[in-house]
Amino acid sequence: MTERRPRKDALRNRAAVFAAADALFAERQSPDSVTMADIAAAAGVGKATLFRAFGDRTGLIRSLYEARLEPIRSAVEQGPPPLGPAAPPLVRVPALLDAVLCFKLDNRHLALALEQTGGTSPYGAEHYARWHTLLRELLERIPGLPDGGFTAHALLAATRADLVEHLAGEEALPRDEMRAQLAAFTARVLRTEAPSAPNTPT
Repeated sequence: MTERRPRKDALRNRAAVFAAADALFAERQSPDSVTMADIAAAAGVGKATLFRAFGDRTGLIRSLYEARLEPIRSAVEQGPPPLGPAAPPLVRVPALLDAVLCFKLDNRHLALALEQTGGTSPYGAEHYARWHTLLRELLERIPGLPDGGFTAHALLAATRADLVEHLAGEEALPRDEMRAQLAAFTARVLRTEAPSAPNTPT
């Protein structure tokens, strides 16, 4: 039995919804103020269409987040070093964290909206579990580094969307400086020297 492909109009609607949601989250001061009705109106689709496609507001935000994250996931799973599987842990861990930070900077409002969806802890989210598991497994391969699970949580905490929003917004910390500080912090945790510049592209 062949898998059914989404219809062209469904794909167009999905792209329109994602574009509308992106724009609304970027322009509103609080992600909580963006409703399903707002997104439907901006995308030119019915509200019922959104609920059929995504279930609820949280489902829509998660779907949009996962779509935007796909290029990084692909690079991590099958790309070349420093993000890909062939890179040694001491190289790959800083590159992964830098990639997460850059993604949060490029998608600040979306990432913040996802963390503020409420109801469940962000630590139970699928995307967080993936990053934590990968980091923990890499950290456990580094000799002399205790408790990979806790260390993975601590490193990921430096890339939380609310912290990134605070640093980039209220403190107006430049992107390059933020990346350099994360690299230095990671190097101290891993007991290595920080690279002169992050290895992953902006």
